[in-house]
Amino acid sequence: MFIALPAAAALIATAPMPAMAKDSGAAPQLTHCDQSIGTIAVVEGDAAGWTEWNLSSPRELIYALARESGCFTPHNPSASTPARFLVTAIAGSQEDVDQGVEIGKSVATEALIRSGAAGKVLSSVPFAGAALGMFGGLGGKKKTVAAGLKVVDPASGMAVAGGTGSVKKSTIKFKNDENEWARSAAGTAGYADSKKGQMLTEAFVLAFNNLIAQRSALEVSPVAQGGAAAGTVAPASSAAVVAIDTVMRAEPSVDGAAKRSLRAGTELTPTGNREGLFIEATDNYGTTGWVSVEDLG
Repeated sequence: MFIALPAAAALIATAPMPAMAKDSGAAPQLTHCDQSIGTIAVVEGDAAGWTEWNLSSPRELIYALARESGCFTPHNPSASTPARFLVTAIAGSQEDVDQGVEIGKSVATEALIRSGAAGKVLSSVPFAGAALGMFGGLGGKKKTVAAGLKVVDPASGMAVAGGTGSVKKSTIKFKNDENEWARSAAGTAGYADSKKGQMLTEAFVLAFNNLIAQRSALEVSPVAQGGAAAGTVAPASSAAVVAIDTVMRAEPSVDGAAKRSLRAGTELTPTGNREGLFIEATDNYGTTGWVSVEDLG
C-alpha cells in the first residue's frame, strides 16, 4: 500500500471535525463556486436508503445541486471524454452512511498527504481539517436521515474526497421563495412533497457542502485538468485498495470472464489503462485484469 508517513497521524489528530449533523435551527445554504472543479457522473452506492422510504434515486438531485452551486458540471454521456470524477451517492441511517464513506478513508487520507494538499486544506479558512476529518464520527441514532457522497478518480480508482450529512428534522422551508433552489433541486428527484424526501434533500446539501470544503484535495488530484479518453493511458497510481469482495475480469465489462476473486482489502497497482468504469490493475502475484472503480476504496 502507500508508504506510511508520520505526518499523517499528527494531521488527523489535530484536524477539527466538520459539522456533519444538522442540529442547529438555521437552515443550510448551498455552497457556491466561482468556477466548476470538473465534470461528475453520479452512481448509486450499495446503501440505497431512499428505496426504504419509497423515494427514487438521488442522481438528478445531486446533478441539480452541482448546477446550482457551479462547483461541478454534470457529465454528458454523449461526450467524447469521460467524467472527471465519479460520485457515489449513499443514504440510510447514520451507521449505514458512516460505513459506506469509511471505505475510502485510508486511501483518500494517504492520497491527500502524498499530494501535499493536506497543508493547503488545513490552512484554508473556514474549511480547516475538512478533508482529513470527513469520514469518522457519525455513530448516533437510527431515526436520522443520513446521506453521503464519495468522489473517486475514475482513471486511478482512488477515492479523493467524501462528505456526509445527517438530519433529524428538516430545517429548510421548501415552500418559501428564498428556498426556491432547494425546492427545485428536490423536485428533480420527486422529493419536494415528501417528509423523508425533504430530509434527504437537506442531508445531501450538507454532504455536498462538506465535499466542496475539500476543494483543495479535488483540485490537486493527479489529472485535475480533465480525464483521458476511454481506452487511453492515464498516469498510473501507486496503489488501489479493493473495498468490497469482487472479481478481477479479463475484459472491462461486468460480463467479462473472471480471472480471480478479490477480497476486500486486497491491494492492486493500476496500470493506467481505463475503459469506462473499469481500470486495469495488477495484483501482488502479477495477475493483471480489469476491476470496476465502484468496487475500490
